[in-house]
Amino acid sequence: MNAWVNWDALWKICMLGLICGAGLPAIFAIGLKALSLPANGATAVPAADDDDDDRIYFGNIWGAMAAAVCFAIVLAAIGLGIQWIVSS
Repeated sequence: MNAWVNWDALWKICMLGLICGAGLPAIFAIGLKALSLPANGATAVPAADDDDDDRIYFGNIWGAMAAAVCFAIVLAAIGLGIQWIVSS
């Protein structure tokens, strides 16, 4: 540490900012992508003349489970953040 910058604290702040600032939205986006996976290798492109949204959600059970894990991680981080704010 020099007189002006505490490099150890700066490094910790930057890493926490990257994890919480970009990491949690990225995990949420991965969960949404996993949730939209088609079943059994089917294509997810709708017909051009079809105006109705006839998607079947949870078509891929592995995608649904991966999405549940991603969403649980995000919810746990939100809960831990609220608990940390309330306790201090």
